[in-house]
Amino acid sequence: MDDLRRKRVGEDLRSEISTLIQSGDVKDPRVNSFLSITRVDVAKDASFARVYVSTFQDDALDRGVEGLNRAAGFMQSAVGKRIRLRQTPKLTFIADRGIKEGFEINEKIKDILS
Repeated sequence: MDDLRRKRVGEDLRSEISTLIQSGDVKDPRVNSFLSITRVDVAKDASFARVYVSTFQDDALDRGVEGLNRAAGFMQSAVGKRIRLRQTPKLTFIADRGIKEGFEINEKIKDILS
């Protein structure tokens, strides 16, 4: 699969997974609507995808990622029904702490400049 197609599939996956989370289709109590999908990296053969998840809530990220990994089979099935692909990638959810760390660095810079 070429890079352009992988990026397009990644964006489609990100959109559909975000919709599943926001609509409350994932019944795991650890998964809440404050989780956001920051990016999706699809393998060259589209057999698996790494889904990076972020949130502003400190304690909810690790529990949310655990819940998403637990519901990965359900989400893969639901995404496979919505997106027409020959093979739906196996989903693996990873905590992305980049947004929180960036916010903390911004606050430290503001404190230094004040």
